[in-house]
Amino acid sequence: MKHAETVTFGGGCLDRSAELRGQADVIAGHLNGAKAKVFPLWRGRVLVSDTPAVRSVSLPVTHDLFQHGQDSPVFLGFDGEYSCFAIDISSWVPDDFDADSFSKFHDTTVYTHPNVPDGAGFRELRSVMTQLSATDAEVLATAKALFSWHESHQFCAKCGTKSEMAESGWQRNCPSCKTPHFPRTDPVVIMLITHGNDVLIGRSPGWPEGMYSLLAGFVEPGETLEAAVRREVNEEAGITVGPVSYLASQPWAFPSSLMFGCAGEATSRDIKIDPSEIEDARWISREEMAKAMRGEHPEILPAREGAIAHFILFHWLSDTLK
Repeated sequence: MKHAETVTFGGGCLDRSAELRGQADVIAGHLNGAKAKVFPLWRGRVLVSDTPAVRSVSLPVTHDLFQHGQDSPVFLGFDGEYSCFAIDISSWVPDDFDADSFSKFHDTTVYTHPNVPDGAGFRELRSVMTQLSATDAEVLATAKALFSWHESHQFCAKCGTKSEMAESGWQRNCPSCKTPHFPRTDPVVIMLITHGNDVLIGRSPGWPEGMYSLLAGFVEPGETLEAAVRREVNEEAGITVGPVSYLASQPWAFPSSLMFGCAGEATSRDIKIDPSEIEDARWISREEMAKAMRGEHPEILPAREGAIAHFILFHWLSDTLK
């Protein structure tokens, strides 16, 4: 797919410089240098400003916000001449924080700190992802995915001992059994399943009313992407699928997936949903989907803008999948 890397979180130019991660002195020199950008993340939220346009906000490592740092800084790489780091400050609690209403997906509250630049606040990444530059999006998604992994992998999976951050945040080592642990990425297939002029869409329980998307599911051990597409569509909607082809991928740091966009041709039409998997599935025509994407369909809202489902559907409607 010729437009594959224009997907949200794709097409950035972050130089990850993995060869430097184990060189503590070199990394420390960059962190304390004049060209260091340090990005704070708070409870999975990113610091961005909307003045004059939406952009990431970095701070000097000496900023007092970083006294709330949960662990060592994570080295992300280089954005041109600037070295990029991130620090998790989740121990900070805003004065107006309401834990009962806090939601990583639906809460649109902007949380501010008195000592950050005017106009800057902590926002849910999905709420601003389409407005960021490609490099900003890549940097913040990388930081978010890494911190999600550190949060959920505090202990050695082999012996249970609390592990320690290593390799500038790209590894955790067990001090007891010496087992190294590395950030995980979960492969997920998301499918443009068509039959003639129609496309198969579905919705999960808890989504906003009317919101539909392409079917998706995790790839299982020992399974190819093609097999995962056929299995997931059959499990969720009872539809059989013939030829399958790859379209594009998208890193999706919510919390740690890599979405593989695929196209498949259905060989059956009768839908029989598994209610434990999805709430509804239906075939809709290209013309109906065009209305939904314009916000004009009476029953169907489009997939979230910035998600690979929206990206694939847009190119399907535009005849630019190839």
